[in-house]
Amino acid sequence: MKKTEIIAHRGSKGTHPENTLIAFEEAIQVGSDGIELDVHLTRDGEVVVIHDETIDRTSNGRGLVREFSLKKLKMLDMGSWFDSKFKSCTIPTLQEVIDLLNQAGFNGLLNIELKTNKFDYPGIERKVVEKLSKQANLFSVVFSSFNYQTLIRLNTLDRNLDLALLFEDYEENKTRLDKKNLMKMFHPSLEWFKNNDKNQSLKYPVRLWTINSEEDLVYCFSKKVFGIFTDFPQKAIAIRDEN
Repeated sequence: MKKTEIIAHRGSKGTHPENTLIAFEEAIQVGSDGIELDVHLTRDGEVVVIHDETIDRTSNGRGLVREFSLKKLKMLDMGSWFDSKFKSCTIPTLQEVIDLLNQAGFNGLLNIELKTNKFDYPGIERKVVEKLSKQANLFSVVFSSFNYQTLIRLNTLDRNLDLALLFEDYEENKTRLDKKNLMKMFHPSLEWFKNNDKNQSLKYPVRLWTINSEEDLVYCFSKKVFGIFTDFPQKAIAIRDEN
């Protein structure tokens, strides 16, 4: 049986500044099956990789991502908040990450989360799809979002895209999901999975977030879930391979 996929959450987030090229390089180096990242749009319409809507937590600046041009964002230090040795880290564009993965020969999974649940960036879905389709990539791609409308728009652009719904409360989307069978995968929280593991109506394979403790990792591997997102991919791989 196929082993549970180990997907590096925002790169190797537990050991490197999240959503930076060096975090993705580390995730590749330790043998992650997949890499997860988050995207937003800049003021000038560039797709950048960062988790929060603001730059406050992970840079030496303040403000909303959408209020800055790419040039201004590139001037920020995106690493010192984690450790001063990473002060040279800058915010990556999605294209830079795509190029990095291809240059490294990465043939795993790239999970792109479109962060449209707070700001509905106009046209972000098309921009992301076009960036991925303009070259042949070695890796496979799944698109995820908490915003169901984003997944509908992605499906309209290309019905062959792999889409995954992120959620904590499945019931809020259940009716629409049953009517529009867009999903190939669920990305729920661990808590939701534990409460619904024996539910016979669970129709989709799952990738669970965010699994970091040894206890939770062992539990997920024992349940043979399809995949997990973790901040510590090297640790997770070692535990998976022992079980």
